[in-house]
Amino acid sequence: MTAPPQRRIAIIGQGYVGLPVAHAAVRAGHTVVGFDTDPDKIARLGAGSSPIDDVADPDLDHMLATGRYRPTGDHARLNDCDAYVVTVPTPLRDNRPDLTAVLSAARLIAPHVRDDTLVVLESTVAPGTTAGAFRTEIDRYATWTPRYLLAFSPERIDPGNPQWGFRNTPKLVAGADLAARDAAVSLYRTICDTVVPCPTLETAELAKLLENTYRYVNIALVNEFGRHAHALGASIWDVVTAAATKPYGFQPFWPGPGVGGHCLPVDPFYLEDGVEQRLGRGFDFIHAAGQINNGQPDYVVQRAVRLLNDRRRPVNGSTVLVLGYSYKVGTADIRETPAAKIVRLLLDLGAQVTVSDPHLAGAVPGIPAAKVIDHRDAARAATDADLVLLTTAHPEFDYDALAEAASTVLDTRNRFRPRHTVHQL
Repeated sequence: MTAPPQRRIAIIGQGYVGLPVAHAAVRAGHTVVGFDTDPDKIARLGAGSSPIDDVADPDLDHMLATGRYRPTGDHARLNDCDAYVVTVPTPLRDNRPDLTAVLSAARLIAPHVRDDTLVVLESTVAPGTTAGAFRTEIDRYATWTPRYLLAFSPERIDPGNPQWGFRNTPKLVAGADLAARDAAVSLYRTICDTVVPCPTLETAELAKLLENTYRYVNIALVNEFGRHAHALGASIWDVVTAAATKPYGFQPFWPGPGVGGHCLPVDPFYLEDGVEQRLGRGFDFIHAAGQINNGQPDYVVQRAVRLLNDRRRPVNGSTVLVLGYSYKVGTADIRETPAAKIVRLLLDLGAQVTVSDPHLAGAVPGIPAAKVIDHRDAARAATDADLVLLTTAHPEFDYDALAEAASTVLDTRNRFRPRHTVHQL
């Protein structure tokens, strides 16, 4: 069997998405130019220190040792590449899509694109962006008019997921035309186990948005359902568990302190904005889900205040131990973490807040008033706390010791064993 041709690939952005792509490409035998505008990140990568959990330091060391991975911020290194893969962030700014990084990446690669160069956008965008704003920016800044191959292949990275990584998660691939799609499929088949061709760019763009909007609105449903269940004297965890015994027509979703990460709190609003801009109509379901999920940290704080009041403890001056700060288990990723809003709200109410997270070292970013302690000292701190609030159920915590030490626990993740001092969300 003939080995696939080795390519020189420039991957723009070396973070949570770009570095796993680079890792897979190097393992497949390709040469990778890992471009990033952050000089500190480039220096760290060059020294073999990975900025993300999903690519460990030994993996990065191996990439560097092959001589086929070159982290850089030098534009000249982008010359003579066979493919350019854009994996930059697409956040929200003032609740609107912010394409600053995507358009900057388009301008960056434009002078280097030539005939038959493959250009792939992996960043999540609204429908029509790949063939619209992204392509327009490349064409505007290209030094001539190359006939390049434009494709879209949405990232499906789930940080900290031990089962599904970049290589074994099916990869959607679409092209501006058949030649572009075939070129992108050919590349991704060398680095992914399963490649799923899509008929159009907008099909792939919308599929990515549907995936995360589906999760987002169902989480909103169960978050609101949980508020009503609690008011009615029922446990939402027991309710969902009971409903999940139905063998068809139901998929369980679980409540929590809010929605965090690089995708779920952002992607639905790219869809909402895209529909509004192109069709002139709203997306009511997403709007309603946003109000519920964005209000979930406020609900958690309201519950915390009630629990303190029940013990005749005003929140002003109370000590609250917050367990977990990253947005999900198994990662240090704090992007859009609901714990940040919860901590700020408690501080605004006058509480003295201590945070413990096995993945958090030093201070809480942007919240200097919050004290940080080692997770191994959490049970000791719980003894003196008026309230222990679990926001992220990291397995490193000793939950039995915490429950024994704490006078009151608010468990937003259903992780503690039943106990008279433990209160579910």
